[in-house]
Amino acid sequence: MFQNRAEALALALPAAVFAALVFLLPVVVLLSEGFRIDGSWTLSAYTGFFSESLNRTVFLRTFRLGLEVTAVSAVTGYAAAFAIVNLPPKGKGRVIGLVTLPLMISPVARTYAWIVILGRTGIVNQAIQGLGLSDGPLRLLFTETAVFIGLLQLFLPLMILSLISALENMPTDAISAARVLGANWFQVFWKVILPLTREGLVVGGTLVFTGSLTAYITPAVLGGSKVLMLETLLYQQVSVANNFVSASVIAFMLIVMSFAANILLKRLATARNKR
Repeated sequence: MFQNRAEALALALPAAVFAALVFLLPVVVLLSEGFRIDGSWTLSAYTGFFSESLNRTVFLRTFRLGLEVTAVSAVTGYAAAFAIVNLPPKGKGRVIGLVTLPLMISPVARTYAWIVILGRTGIVNQAIQGLGLSDGPLRLLFTETAVFIGLLQLFLPLMILSLISALENMPTDAISAARVLGANWFQVFWKVILPLTREGLVVGGTLVFTGSLTAYITPAVLGGSKVLMLETLLYQQVSVANNFVSASVIAFMLIVMSFAANILLKRLATARNKR
């Protein structure tokens, strides 16, 4: 298409400059706030951030919930994707449409729906009291469990769709060959399906983990001030405390954790493939 590499680079240069000015430059300026204090470069903002017990608790809670949501999404996603791939073509299209449907609905609406479900007069509390498991309504909202459920419902479709694509690209006779050779279903999954679908797991895991770290609406609505996450703490530091230094620290940690998750998943997949 292009006579030489320089011509291709010249055509891509305007888009690259625009992206750098509009997206990269503001991020670099924001992140630099956490390293430059009173005109000098220092890490005091980071040491000060982690010296407070509340900040450490929020950081560990965010990281733990991100891992939990990603792990449960992977287990559930593999089961759902494997079942969907083995459906007839007509049924497969319908089920994939149902999986995709939540992605077309605003996360705000999906999150507020959980208030109706998990509220004191919601469906869950009514079922619990109707079964005689509790004399009164339980406090389900503004808990880590509510945030976990909201994040899982929000990002599980991304994991399922990533794994469906990976499973469809897997050789159709790989599982049958493993079963004929005497492998049980656990061995089939661990030694055949997982290595052949590692790319889908990396993509889905990255999307779910980074989404869980950076989502704001769901933790803010379902967790409130009782279950602070890094993203809700970031909003408080900017809008309430007007502390852009702490906000820069939090933003930098979110970016680092997102990139670290992607690199770690890729390395684990590569190491598994070599073995």
